[in-house]
Amino acid sequence: MNPQELPLSKVFSEDRILYVRLPCNPIFPVGVVYLADHVHKLFPTVAQRIFDLGTVPPLDFSSALDACIDEFQPTLLVFSWRDIQIYAPVGGRGGNPLQNAFEFYYARNPLLRLRGAIGGLRMATSYLVELQRNSNLIRRGLQRARKHQSNVRIVVGGGAVSVFYEQLGTMLPKGSIISVGEGEVLLERLLQGQDFSDQRCYVVGETTPRERMVHEQPDPIEKTACNYDYIASIWTEFEYYLQESDFYVGVQTKRGCPHNCCYCVYTVVEGKQVRINPADEVVKEMRQLYDRGARNFWFTDAQFIPARRFMDDAVELLQKILDAGMTDIHWAAYIRADNLTPELCDLMARTGMNYFEIGITSGSQELVRKMRMGYNLRTVLQNCRDLKAAGFNDLVSVNYSFNVIDETFDTIRQTIAYHRELERIFGVDKVEPAIFFIGLQPHTHLEDYAFKHDILKKGYDPLAIHLPWVAKKLLWNPEPLGSFFGEVCLQAWRRNPNDFGREVMKILEERLGVADLEEALSAPIATSDRQLAAIS
Repeated sequence: MNPQELPLSKVFSEDRILYVRLPCNPIFPVGVVYLADHVHKLFPTVAQRIFDLGTVPPLDFSSALDACIDEFQPTLLVFSWRDIQIYAPVGGRGGNPLQNAFEFYYARNPLLRLRGAIGGLRMATSYLVELQRNSNLIRRGLQRARKHQSNVRIVVGGGAVSVFYEQLGTMLPKGSIISVGEGEVLLERLLQGQDFSDQRCYVVGETTPRERMVHEQPDPIEKTACNYDYIASIWTEFEYYLQESDFYVGVQTKRGCPHNCCYCVYTVVEGKQVRINPADEVVKEMRQLYDRGARNFWFTDAQFIPARRFMDDAVELLQKILDAGMTDIHWAAYIRADNLTPELCDLMARTGMNYFEIGITSGSQELVRKMRMGYNLRTVLQNCRDLKAAGFNDLVSVNYSFNVIDETFDTIRQTIAYHRELERIFGVDKVEPAIFFIGLQPHTHLEDYAFKHDILKKGYDPLAIHLPWVAKKLLWNPEPLGSFFGEVCLQAWRRNPNDFGREVMKILEERLGVADLEEALSAPIATSDRQLAAIS
């Protein structure tokens, strides 16, 4: 939308937007930054400020929020809520959540089960406290802002809200606008006083979310380079993310993901239509950050190369990064390794890619097809060889989620064979297996599968993971292999807790052996087709 086409007479100079990023891990808040940049380009007279509670000590959350609101006196509060879920393969709240869960559910030693129960209770308590703390911060901010502006409005969005928007409605103040996914058009409508009921949002206490609202396609927005001179002027904590040399600053090159991976919610929230940001604009944005000292970039796309038809866009972007003279940077991204060419591999190595994540979930082609991931594992291996030949010699993280739909000892052996081949390509010390157990999320094909197979009942509360009987279902590790994997993981934590992923692969090979690689790369189409139909 062109600014000249907007009825700017409806946008008053007294509008003041305060973006509050709720507490989370210190990850660059690219979503809030892009929202503020978008609004400024369309409505330059609107005053804005970004307040990042991720940079504030926990004891100061409330007082710092009060002080910011008192000083700025916003007419519109926009809260960004990023994180809710707590299961992870690494350390988290109160220790290692996955280890706590597995000790409680699967340990045979009563003392170990007790330790898991205590750790799990601590984790659940922390989780509930955080839910309450964030909702209280939202209420506190609204009440404080009303002391200065009686008609202040409030929007709540972010990653957590986009997934759990139906459940969070009961926790937020009446009149809160709950926004799913992208919020640019919603803010435009609010500032112009226009109807926004067609957007992916609803108003707490006034409207209810439409059926499958999260599945609606977002409005196409053409993204231009973020103006970081302006962002620095409204965000006092900006320099915090440029101080440390190991910080990755987020840059988005596209939105959307066309795939149907059965457990993934990205393709739902961002939409299946891939929208490419012009390469010149991406490089212009990176150059601003580069000139401010940033050398590490994370491309925040759902997938950097989501499909083969977007490979030319990736080539263009990487070539323009080289042409811009930014030869001393490093970057990382989620990349589908089946969408590479020798040319792309060469550009990736030359532009400084220093972290490569292969999210295949399984090394069995049969299971990859059943999970609707669309990977050809044979192609992935060849592309990894091309990447190594191009000079890539950094860390490769390979995500494995064992005990997915129809996992067997045979498919486990195939995954081991596949992993060993990756080690032969990159080197054992360069390939890090990240062992995940899928967290079942709302709005996914896996949730539909759980409904159809009576694993979950419709109307369940996906936020009730403090309840052990709910948590065990949402942490996807069903029987008959659930106890087996629980025992393997517990043994890995005992033997080598500092290298958990490699130890899991070692134990699995000790117990089950390894398949022939060709077996891992082949899959019977008919079986896969039947399974796909079962979870559609």
